[in-house]
Amino acid sequence: MKILVAISNVPDTTTKIQFTDGDTKFNAAGVTFVINPYDEWYALVKALELKEANLAEKVTLIHVGLADSEATIRKGFALGADDAVRIDADAPDAYFVAEQIAAYAKANGYDLILAGKETISFNGSSVGGMIAGIMDLPYISLATKMDVVGNKIVAEHDIDGGSRVVECELPVVVSCSKGMAEQRIPNMRGIMAARTKPLVVISSNGSSALTTVKSYTLNPGRTSCKMISEDNMDELVNLLHTEAKVI
Repeated sequence: MKILVAISNVPDTTTKIQFTDGDTKFNAAGVTFVINPYDEWYALVKALELKEANLAEKVTLIHVGLADSEATIRKGFALGADDAVRIDADAPDAYFVAEQIAAYAKANGYDLILAGKETISFNGSSVGGMIAGIMDLPYISLATKMDVVGNKIVAEHDIDGGSRVVECELPVVVSCSKGMAEQRIPNMRGIMAARTKPLVVISSNGSSALTTVKSYTLNPGRTSCKMISEDNMDELVNLLHTEAKVI
């Protein structure tokens, strides 16, 4: 079984977000970028577990991005991925990313395509489903457990009000959520090996984005908390009607 793991290059969670060019572009100056945690901790580590259990012959990373993202890809090598493909393009939206990954995956015959449930930068949770739709493959979203049984995937995933166990034949696309695997830390051997693992760079297939950014706005953050005594129910009801806001 060949596994393809889609990874995204995202700002570290401690980054102070700023925008430039009239709030139309993210200001990447001085920002440390990392593998999207959902891609790393759950999708990639699960793929490595399947390889270690002799259920997969190779784990390949795929990323749509420019040359400055290659340090992030090498982190995936340090964890244990065998090789990687970087599609050389500045990804404008989720559809563009999905189109690039789907084209490569279709041309190279992968049995299992894994991705994190969403990126921490956009929280769109859409790339995995788009890949499956473009390739006309089954899609399991928000998977928390997964086993390979013969030529089938048996997975448990979150649904409204609980979870559900599903089964489908390979090939399949799965987005991975908390519970799928446990975070790993690269060891020295993995870090040294990452320097020589093959990273192939290819051009994008020329597809266009479906969306454009008009502007970005920072979250206003938390406001002050108004405390109401437990015996003042009338005041609480009044404030809920007059001051409370739905975000």
